[in-house]
Amino acid sequence: MTMPFTHKKDEVRATGTLEARTPGDQAVQVLLYVIIALVALACVLPFIYVVAGSFATERELTERPFFLIPQDVSLNAYQYILKQGDVFRGLKNSVIVTVIGTLINMFVSCTIAYPLSRPYLKGRDGFINMVIVTMLFTGGMVPSYIMVVNVLHLGNTYWALWLPTAMSAFNMIIIKNYFQGIPMELEEAAIIDGSNDLITFVRIILPLSAPVLASVSLFYAVSHWNSYFNAMLYINNSDMEVITIVLRRLVFLTTQVAEDSTFDWGAAGMPPIKAVKMATTVMSTLPILCIYPFVQKFFTQGVMVGSVKG
Repeated sequence: MTMPFTHKKDEVRATGTLEARTPGDQAVQVLLYVIIALVALACVLPFIYVVAGSFATERELTERPFFLIPQDVSLNAYQYILKQGDVFRGLKNSVIVTVIGTLINMFVSCTIAYPLSRPYLKGRDGFINMVIVTMLFTGGMVPSYIMVVNVLHLGNTYWALWLPTAMSAFNMIIIKNYFQGIPMELEEAAIIDGSNDLITFVRIILPLSAPVLASVSLFYAVSHWNSYFNAMLYINNSDMEVITIVLRRLVFLTTQVAEDSTFDWGAAGMPPIKAVKMATTVMSTLPILCIYPFVQKFFTQGVMVGSVKG
């Protein structure tokens, strides 16, 4: 069957037929592109300003309310942060907390979400209601502290940051709903071929759920990386401090930089408080923003390739 001759402006619609784009369609498409571009700029510009401000001088931050490129580039804020050895130790501790914590979160969430997504599980509605209750009511800070420190004796250990947040009910429900969308026929075919629940879960359900697993992993990783209150509450050992606690202390100490005569800040003078705050924001958020796209690509391709080989 031959296709009829069409103009260059024609396009294939969702129905599979060729229709000419009207001027109204073109105008709507241009408008949508403009709106999306403006929304993207609104999301990106604040972070660009923070990055630019971290390289600016105190005078420029005072005189210019907003800029994207600093006139006089100054590295004093980063020099002040990096000359403190605590930053590198904090980054190492944050990486440990984030990686192991995310693995624990995904293991617990997936192993709970899979049985709750199966309609043949006895008492399924009751278990789901128990999970939902935890989203509405919590024990509070004082009972949680007593449980973690006095009962479980997890003070000054990373387990105090991992176990109380081993699963997010909201993230688990997201994974459960995705599992429910996988056709039951695949599981039935696996059972006919001699597969059990564990093999079906590992070799069929997880590979097909790579997108949601990568997304939820990001939610958990960002939560651990930005963990502040629990780290301040349960960790009193300076050698175990995460990056958020270290940077918080550096911001508080910035006001005393003027008294520090052991470091040459150059012609730009001492780092301003604003620049140090912006530099700490960049150092605490940029690593995970740079690493995640590669992790997501590796995670998605690795799981799918593994399922094909299996």
